[in-house]
Amino acid sequence: MLTLFRIAAIPVVVICFYSPLPNARPIAAVLFGIAAVTDLIDGWVARRYGQTSRFGEFLDPVADKLMVSILLVMLVQADSRWFEDVIAMIIIGREITVSALREWMATIGERANVSVSTAGKIKTTMQMFGIGFMVYKNTLFGIPIYQVGFVLLLFAAVMTIWSMLIYLRAAWPFIVKDQDSAG
Repeated sequence: MLTLFRIAAIPVVVICFYSPLPNARPIAAVLFGIAAVTDLIDGWVARRYGQTSRFGEFLDPVADKLMVSILLVMLVQADSRWFEDVIAMIIIGREITVSALREWMATIGERANVSVSTAGKIKTTMQMFGIGFMVYKNTLFGIPIYQVGFVLLLFAAVMTIWSMLIYLRAAWPFIVKDQDSAG
């Protein structure tokens, strides 16, 4: 249910983000933050109470990737500077690469070798806070929230590359093995 909530929240966040109403961006950021927190709660509940399902295992990462990708595209569109574009490309490109890698590893029965790492969790946390702060945009208590979010997103992009390298390193023996048998 929490995963479905995150997916349902996407169009609401999009509408708020583009709304001309006062405080629309902060409202979009708060809704995004709630959706991000439900991801943490969802994972905790699933592990703590053993409430996992194939549907949930499929939909949970889809919900996360949809939310992140859509909001990154919106942020790039709203404030398109080359460095923000590059960060969005790195993050979205990594998500596609790692998803394809996991899918391939699953087809050869080695999915467990590319399960979520600590670096991936750190990346996700920094990414969610960074995106949320950039969506919020307004200064809060004299703090330039957008700039703080940008720095967090920059660090998330570095962690994105790092975590992707961890996954690729774990998969490399299987990639080379596949090459050796073909060659």
